[in-house]
Amino acid sequence: MTRRWHRIPDALVSWRTALRIAWRETRRAKGRSALVVAMIATPVLALSFAAASYDMYRLTDDERLERTLGAADARVTWEYDGAVEQSPDGDLLTATGFHRIVTAEPDPATTAEVTSALPSGSRVVPVWDEQRWDWRTADGVGPVPSYGLDLADPVTEGMARLREGRAPTGATEVAASEAALRRLGVALGGTVELGEGSRRFTVVGIVEIPGNLGEVVVLPPAARTDPPSAWLVDAPTPVGWDQVRRLNAKGILVISRAVSLDPPPTAPTPQPEVDAQAVGIGVLLGGLGAMQIVLLTGPAFAIGARRRQRDLALVAANGGSPTHLRRIVLADGVVLGLVGAVAGILLGTILAVAGRPLVEEHVVQARAGGYRVFPLALLAVAGLAVLTGVAAALVPAFVAARQNVVVALSGRRGAKRSRRRWVVVGLMLAAGGTGLAAYAAVRVSTNLLLAGLVLAQFGLVLCTPALVGLLARLGRHLPLTPRIALRDAGRNRAATAPAISAVMAAVAGTVCLGVYQHSSDARATAAYRPNTPTGHVTVVNPLGPGHRTIPADRLAAVAGTTLAATAVTEIRVPGCRGWDPGACPNPFVELVLPPQRQCPYFDLQRPLTPQEQRQARADARCDSSSKTYPRSYTPLVVDDGSAVSPLTGAHGDDLARAVATLRAGGVVVTDSRYVVDGTVTVQPPAVPTRGGPLKGAREPAALKLPGHALTTGIRSDRTIISPAALARAGLVAHQWGFVIATRAPDTATEDRFRAEVTALSARLRVSVERGPATSADPTLLLLTVAAGLITLGAVGIATGLTAADSRPDLSTLAAVGASPLVRRKLSLSQSGVIAGLGSLLGMTVGLVAVVAILTAINQAYLRTWPSADPYPIVVPWSVLGVLAVVPLVAMLGVGMLTRSRLPIERRLD
Repeated sequence: MTRRWHRIPDALVSWRTALRIAWRETRRAKGRSALVVAMIATPVLALSFAAASYDMYRLTDDERLERTLGAADARVTWEYDGAVEQSPDGDLLTATGFHRIVTAEPDPATTAEVTSALPSGSRVVPVWDEQRWDWRTADGVGPVPSYGLDLADPVTEGMARLREGRAPTGATEVAASEAALRRLGVALGGTVELGEGSRRFTVVGIVEIPGNLGEVVVLPPAARTDPPSAWLVDAPTPVGWDQVRRLNAKGILVISRAVSLDPPPTAPTPQPEVDAQAVGIGVLLGGLGAMQIVLLTGPAFAIGARRRQRDLALVAANGGSPTHLRRIVLADGVVLGLVGAVAGILLGTILAVAGRPLVEEHVVQARAGGYRVFPLALLAVAGLAVLTGVAAALVPAFVAARQNVVVALSGRRGAKRSRRRWVVVGLMLAAGGTGLAAYAAVRVSTNLLLAGLVLAQFGLVLCTPALVGLLARLGRHLPLTPRIALRDAGRNRAATAPAISAVMAAVAGTVCLGVYQHSSDARATAAYRPNTPTGHVTVVNPLGPGHRTIPADRLAAVAGTTLAATAVTEIRVPGCRGWDPGACPNPFVELVLPPQRQCPYFDLQRPLTPQEQRQARADARCDSSSKTYPRSYTPLVVDDGSAVSPLTGAHGDDLARAVATLRAGGVVVTDSRYVVDGTVTVQPPAVPTRGGPLKGAREPAALKLPGHALTTGIRSDRTIISPAALARAGLVAHQWGFVIATRAPDTATEDRFRAEVTALSARLRVSVERGPATSADPTLLLLTVAAGLITLGAVGIATGLTAADSRPDLSTLAAVGASPLVRRKLSLSQSGVIAGLGSLLGMTVGLVAVVAILTAINQAYLRTWPSADPYPIVVPWSVLGVLAVVPLVAMLGVGMLTRSRLPIERRLD
């Protein structure tokens, strides 16, 4: 007698049979199976590559300590004159004393002092952290990160790696990275020089810092004259927590290898920080990616189920239940998902390992810790791949389980009407998702925003089959091939609608992000306050009054030959005679805003009520979007009219009136609120009394001077006072720097100019006004490329599957005498329906969604005071143009790859 517990459950038997059938079908339909496996394996490959790379670049404690300590037992810093308290990782928690540079003892700690504070037998090696020094480059003078490290000492092993040559030891020797040598224009054995020309060094080695593979110069301790940043400690015994606490009592912070690897039990265990927003964004983006795969692979499973409908009908006719039919189709998803997962994980891992050097040097600019693959993450990726395959086969499985056995055995096909409830659910999800996205935009919640967009797109996916059926009715008014294409799209909605939805989702997301990014850039550009007109170069003399001034004619000669400058204007600022802080503690002239033009809500020391915010928005004096910016980089300028144009870019009659005002002893401003009846009120600095500045000061009377508000030029907060007005305020003018009118130089030209300026004075600072920084985020470009590829892939997949499914129709066309060109036209029409409709819906949905989101954000800004700058709605026509051309490319490709010969085969219906 067979024991009951030895029997295999019927469900397992059914699944085993279904998996065998699925594996047999996979081998029979090699082309369709390879297509599905490729679509599943592609994101798996990307995720596997990212997981393995992340694990390699996530440093272990030993690897992190090796880059920080080398082979030393500890790293110490002594910057406080009193006791400190630190964490086991060496971070400062509290300090009872002051920083040494602000105490009565400004001298930093010396190596001898650090050695005496450590246990007997300890050896210390000084190190200097990164500092940006100016070096003579191949084109002139430029900053290069410079370190101080004794590469010859074994204790620094692991902090840097000598790739060629030898370690520098003398005061005139350095090592540099290959990138730095290219920037400096020398080779191994060459000579490099500091920017001001005070010291020269011989490059004796090529070095590599694991955490910085860019431009690096390493100087030995003998070449450094400044105090060390820290000291590496080679102790006779490991530095424990008790010893760390004793050093803390002297003001010394310690990073100990022993303590970091084995924290004290009294110390709180650091909990891994989980960024809920990042996790939410990752989940939502992963969901969007999975939905795209489901939409792209769904048509393949649908066509596979349709082509097997006779086999499935025979299973049902021989007693198979709907559950058995569902399992047979779902088993396709399990098998293809597993194959795609294995292929994607293997390729992604191999690519991550093989491409590690390229990623290190060109992407991360740092060495990885080791070769690792993150097995747990790869297991999760494999599960996601199988789940995606099953989800893609879910709808075809339920459709196959509900088919009419008699109709299926006869081989007939018929169009199915879209269920009204799914259309209603789709519309509700689309409306609800759009509302949620608008609410999230107002609340500035990225997770809710993405969730709303996902819901809206999912709702539109549910509505797409009904829309396809509606458009199919228009085919009666079209020529033969478009009519057949629309009829097939309406009849084969299980294959066509997902492809259209995939194109729509990709295009909508790209358009939405593109409009938002361009609008954000336009908003940042409108809010940007330049220091000078774009392209102008500013040279600042930080030496101050009483020191050597820079001759304007010499700088003009340098700027003319190097920058092709059209004008060099000296900029002067207010100062005191002799620059005596005791006699003139505040050498500034303040503009006085007339009381009748002051906003009564700016100086409140409490939050405004909603009613007060409404009143402030209605008050013209409280326009927070105009003239409330802080002072710009260039301070109050003293000028007789020659510097107005180079500084502000004013022109025409506006410039003429500004020059006339300054020559009349007045003041030029960029804020029109300060000008009343052609005059500006200024407050001279307070004059100290006989007891000194701390005993009180006499406030002089305000001065009313001729005034003019600029209406042209750059948008910047600027005040220009005439020398006559400055004299009335009791101040004199001192050289601050120069403004050079020219075009924005490139890096090489800027280095050459910096070298020439350094020859005039080593302390001069050079800056170039390059305008607002443009967004360098490649996300939009990547999304545009991805949307184009998804469109091409979806069109090719759906057109190929539809063509395979419509072979009987092609046979009928051949039998009635249709020309071979009809097949190409039919393929063009089928691809045009999918690509054109998907792109059109995607652009419409994306534009509507982003306009709703930006409008909601702007409305929220209008309900608060002070209100932020609104987002202008800027449409990226270049992105829309690319997305509009992609369907034409897809149609052209399908038309060229389609064979013209019409098939002849026997039909069952």
